[in-house]
Amino acid sequence: MNTQRTGFWKKIGIALTAVGPGLFLIGYNIGTGSITTMASAGSRYGMTLFWAVVLSCLFTFVMLVAYGRYTTVTGQTAMRAFREKIVLGKPLALYCIVALCIGELTALAGVTGIVTDLVREWTSYAFGGEGMSRLTSAIIIIIGCFALLWNGRYQVFEKFLTVLVMVMGTSFLLTMFLVVPQPAELLAGLVPGIPDDPDAFLIVAGIAGTTCSAMVFIMRSIVVAEKGWSKKDLRQGNIDAAVSSVMMLLLSVSVMACAAGTLYKIGKPVEAAVDMVQTLEPLAGRFAITIFVLGIVGAGISTLFPIVLVAPWLISDYRGTPRNIRSPLYRVLGGLGLLICLTVPIFGGRPVWIMVASQAFQAILLPVITVPILILINNKAVMGEDRAGFWLNAGLIATLIFALVTTYTGVLGLVDTLRGVLG
Repeated sequence: MNTQRTGFWKKIGIALTAVGPGLFLIGYNIGTGSITTMASAGSRYGMTLFWAVVLSCLFTFVMLVAYGRYTTVTGQTAMRAFREKIVLGKPLALYCIVALCIGELTALAGVTGIVTDLVREWTSYAFGGEGMSRLTSAIIIIIGCFALLWNGRYQVFEKFLTVLVMVMGTSFLLTMFLVVPQPAELLAGLVPGIPDDPDAFLIVAGIAGTTCSAMVFIMRSIVVAEKGWSKKDLRQGNIDAAVSSVMMLLLSVSVMACAAGTLYKIGKPVEAAVDMVQTLEPLAGRFAITIFVLGIVGAGISTLFPIVLVAPWLISDYRGTPRNIRSPLYRVLGGLGLLICLTVPIFGGRPVWIMVASQAFQAILLPVITVPILILINNKAVMGEDRAGFWLNAGLIATLIFALVTTYTGVLGLVDTLRGVLG
């Protein structure tokens, strides 16, 4: 009996290992930004933008396959490949590093704003009064994250936070079945179209940016390299990419459907972080705020740590040096990045829209990282017989077209947002 049990858990372990890099990226990608953007879309437009989620996840699969394939065959990570294998690759790689850092640090401000808002709301709900201030909770988060950064011991804490995120993710999936949209509504949502609303362009770009994220594809090459995959693992990499994309689609649609079945029906769009709590009320009732806050705080903090490491990660990738989390480079740049957490608590702002805007900015970067991989994956001298075939090339060209369209919507949305701020 014990042998049978051991065999069962061994099989589960092997299965999880097979999709390891993908699960890591889902944990990184499906967090506060995804929940905020999908909830905003569902609360405003119902399932009208379902098509954007489906296309984003489809093209995410294509890009995961392409970046994973290149690194699996060559052993090179993305930034180093840009620098060494592409004409004008050095300035391109430097531009990517700067642009990705700007996008991620903007997201850092949004994540912290949302988390501190929800902590204040929950502490007020639990203990009465006005709740813990934004600044106090932000300082606690900064101290905790920097302590983890300094000690380089994040794995155990991350597992705990992953459990919290899984609880919230499961809650969204279960709630979706209680408020599941009609089949006709889902089919109508597959027809591409953008609602006639000033915020629609920004949200469409945000959906693309939070799902088909430029940073995730750069990270894909790093994680695959760390995994040590070789040519014999190409099929496993494709399975990993497929499982990751399908899971991303399910989780994203569940959040959008929950918001469409609750907030959209009562005409209450998401404007503040606490508005999203109502998306879980059909399942959790009065405990919705506790489940949502635990999950979003877990998602937020587990996202903060990778974000502050983006700059040193990319620099190490570009230079081809080991990624040592305890090195002075990581500690200094990570500590400086954490100071961005104080932006919203000190200067104010609407964290939900800061978060959506940061995801839209990611969509603007998508063409910049699609063209290089299209070139690299077809380089016969580097890839040999493993270079891209017809279907992968077709997928990458379609991804580039999608990237250009979402870049256009993202620019329009960000311009409208800036006009609203300045006007």
